[in-house]
Amino acid sequence: MELNEAKLHEFLGKMVQDLGAAASASLVITGDKLGLYKTLAANGPLTSEELAKRTGTGERYVREWLSAQAASGYVEYDAARNNFTMTPEQIAVFADEDSPVNMTGGFYSLSAVMADEPKVSEAFRSGEGISWGDHDACLFCGTEKFFKPSYRAHLTSSWIPALNGVEEKLKSGARVADIGCGHGASTMVMAETYPNSKFSGYDFHHPSIVHARHAAKSNGCNNVYFETVTARKSPGADYDLVAFFDCLHDMGDPVGALSHALDILKPDGTCMIVEPFAHDSLEKNLNALGRVYYSFSTAICTPSALSQEGGMALGAQAGEARIREVATKAGFTHFRRAAETPFNLIYEARP
Repeated sequence: MELNEAKLHEFLGKMVQDLGAAASASLVITGDKLGLYKTLAANGPLTSEELAKRTGTGERYVREWLSAQAASGYVEYDAARNNFTMTPEQIAVFADEDSPVNMTGGFYSLSAVMADEPKVSEAFRSGEGISWGDHDACLFCGTEKFFKPSYRAHLTSSWIPALNGVEEKLKSGARVADIGCGHGASTMVMAETYPNSKFSGYDFHHPSIVHARHAAKSNGCNNVYFETVTARKSPGADYDLVAFFDCLHDMGDPVGALSHALDILKPDGTCMIVEPFAHDSLEKNLNALGRVYYSFSTAICTPSALSQEGGMALGAQAGEARIREVATKAGFTHFRRAAETPFNLIYEARP
């Protein structure tokens, strides 16, 4: 088979870019953990010596880290002054925890994917699943760090207001179940905004529930309750709102989970389903965002679903048509896309 030299060099260039991106992943975590991004953002321009002094780190390491960051386009380098700074856009992505486009959490999750590669390869051979709780612990904190900024930016300002009549209920006092709540970031964002309502967060991963309880106590969030339980056994009844945040596709029996949600809702209640942004066909998802979601889905979401009863394995790129089908099978008669962001689709399902 004869190689096309031009296409080969173009493809090798892509591989060099990808290899550089992968090699930079752990350095993003280092920069976040040690406060390098935040310090540079707040005080730049800085030399490597100045940044090292301000962060209590070794200058030689910081110099190499800054060089790697500049080569990646993550920080800016001024050759004339031999110092570094960050643009507002770089700050929004790496240094501002409240920014809706902060991406550092994704790199923590990526470290878990790399650590768990042997488990994933074995799952390929066996066809068996990998339970969420059997992943490297970086996955759990990374998931919270990745999704929390978006929840803070959009959940109570645009997503809930897009649901028919839900915000009015939450302001006056309603009952809410957050199923698959993880560390409870989504639960507490709602609880802080709507103090007259009561919120229950449910997740089958006990360490995440322990973390959520501690966070709620630390934040003085008194209108929340967390319990370790599977989606199909979430307790209570007569909820005004049942929510699934970026988790329905991880469940082995999403139809059963939504069917149970329907059972515990009030007759005039609402189910909010937040899922990763996706089109309905593979070819339309073959883009940069689809690349990220399909990759994480291969290593995390699909194995999680296959480890559970049912094993439907929707995947992180299920798309609106598939989610609509699941909701309809569960018994919901009204389904619509209520809102969207570049990263998420927000659906409203009602009895």
